[in-house]
Amino acid sequence: MASVIFYTADLHLGHANIIWICKRPFASIEEMNRTLVKNWNNVVTDNDTVYILGDFAYRSAVSMKPVLKNLNGVKHLILGNHDFAWIKNIKLEEYFASVSPMAEINDGDTRITLCHYPMLSWNRMARGAVLIHGHIHNNGNENRAFTILRNMNAYNAGVDVNGFTPVTLEQLKANKEKFYVDAGNA
Repeated sequence: MASVIFYTADLHLGHANIIWICKRPFASIEEMNRTLVKNWNNVVTDNDTVYILGDFAYRSAVSMKPVLKNLNGVKHLILGNHDFAWIKNIKLEEYFASVSPMAEINDGDTRITLCHYPMLSWNRMARGAVLIHGHIHNNGNENRAFTILRNMNAYNAGVDVNGFTPVTLEQLKANKEKFYVDAGNA
């Protein structure tokens, strides 16, 4: 079976306030954490690769070790602004194939820059390279970054705009267009 590359960001596992901040459809942290893990494992196999573009967990009262151990796939962590506290409590090399603030990869024929933060410029941008980021969640009407990035080759991997599930590059593209229509920004 061929390996698939998935992208995700801003899971904020264990973060109670993210439920109301982003209007997530969960009644509790436990429900959110369970759903995010279930959705992940429903699409990702052990042979697949997942790039987590920051903010995997935040203010969690539970250890992320069992969560990480139970998530399918080869995981790569691109550090986000809320990752520095929880990563102090684990041996990153036991759970991640790589950990970095930014990365450049190929997904098929597409060159991709991975960063937690949206950027206005990235390597090979003029030659069709793609940016995949997180950080801005689903606050499109309140965030100028959405307006600026809309016409760029940039895609938000945040769970809030991707059905709370890791997604492929093609799904990111489709979800970006859907987000603008749903948000009334068409």
